[in-house]
Amino acid sequence: MRLSEFSVLSFDCYGTLIDWESGIVAALAPWLAAQGVEPERERILAAFSAAEAPQQQATPGMLYRDLLAEVHGAIAEQFGVARDPAAAQAFGASIREWPAFSDSAAALGYLKRHYRLVILSNVDRASFAESNRKLGVAFDAIYTAQDIGSYKPDPRNFAYMLERLAERGIAKAQILHTAESLYHDHVPARRVGLATCWIHRRAGQAGHGATRSPEVEVSPDFRFATLAEMAEAHRAEIGG
Repeated sequence: MRLSEFSVLSFDCYGTLIDWESGIVAALAPWLAAQGVEPERERILAAFSAAEAPQQQATPGMLYRDLLAEVHGAIAEQFGVARDPAAAQAFGASIREWPAFSDSAAALGYLKRHYRLVILSNVDRASFAESNRKLGVAFDAIYTAQDIGSYKPDPRNFAYMLERLAERGIAKAQILHTAESLYHDHVPARRVGLATCWIHRRAGQAGHGATRSPEVEVSPDFRFATLAEMAEAHRAEIGG
């Protein structure tokens, strides 16, 4: 299997293109410190992971920025501090501050010359618009949890994307789903028969950070530590 066999890249955004872990920690660490709690980065990410997935399952139709506010309250309880509604709303709004990975914009610019680019993200459209400004590329299609009414790894998200792309004449075999999270993306993508590319941003780090560990073993078709490495591999394939 070669990267150049595909004509469409469907992307997760947060964790793959946008450095959500740094954004989450930057938003939560100062607030926790003000409450007298100063946990390490990985403990903050583990608390986020423990709170986010159950909230997504409980309120699949909630806008992501509002869902993050609920997650903030659950994190407060995990650390034994009082819920703070104002800080919770600020956390929901912090998505606009989450940085892009340093290689995302340039790699996307290269890949745009060879593929149609699609977003399939657990986010609301307004929040994604803020992130998209950092990515510097016009995506050919954007499908969000707000559009679908559920959050990955719910199979409805992938079914929705495949149905919309089929309406454009794009077959499943043309699509390479490209993502960091094994739990949110690779397991459900493989279940619907998609080829996948793992952008393993946490390579060399223990655990799964802000995501859950996958409930089953999964083997992506491609694996790179960064999106820049993926772009370079494609360039090498085509002799560019």
